[in-house]
Amino acid sequence: MSSHQVRFPGESDEYREAREALLEAELELRRQIEAVAAQRRALPLGGEVPTDYELSEWDGAAGKVQPTCLSELFAPGKDALFVYSFMFKPGDEGLPLEVPCPICTSIVDGVDGAVRHLDQLVNVAVVAKAPVETLAAHARARGWRGVRLLSSAGTTFNRDYNAETEDEEQFAMATVFVRRDGRIHHFWSSELWYARPEAGQHPRHVDFMWPMWAILDRTPQGRGSGWMPQLEYD
Repeated sequence: MSSHQVRFPGESDEYREAREALLEAELELRRQIEAVAAQRRALPLGGEVPTDYELSEWDGAAGKVQPTCLSELFAPGKDALFVYSFMFKPGDEGLPLEVPCPICTSIVDGVDGAVRHLDQLVNVAVVAKAPVETLAAHARARGWRGVRLLSSAGTTFNRDYNAETEDEEQFAMATVFVRRDGRIHHFWSSELWYARPEAGQHPRHVDFMWPMWAILDRTPQGRGSGWMPQLEYD
């Protein structure tokens, strides 16, 4: 039985039957998404951060680097901090961490526009192991205006929060910290990256902040075969 009376021009009975079956699956998925979100919100506090990491921040208004630390990323009245760990790769001449990741870039392309809304409720920052000047130059090239840019160079932040391997390979990682009674605790990270994917599945640990895939998933070709975003297109 149909759950609503909306119809579209020229659709057949075959289409409507298939669409109703899909709608039931979509309703079940929405219920599951809400249930998982509630379970996530109910997490107890994670471990207290081992140190108040000394970071470098790009001050776009002043056009220079400013020292800061993790605790200073919490604005008054906002006790949650969402951090995205941005990957850079070594350059062609062996320069360390000079090439921006196309995948991370496509993610932050979308997030940058949402920051002015997110800032009403939570603190948001993008942190790279590369020098903050390198990250800021890439941000200017992409036209990012809202996202807060920092470097964790010289700290163990990336290693501690599983965005870096022992040989300094960088990983994308989303991490949430919370402030309680003046102390900062880890709350959640996208550790789905480390869970073994089932057959035919991609780890997809940061899809929640990457609307590009959600749009493609609603088209007949889906995500395509092996296609990934690039820094530039012909």
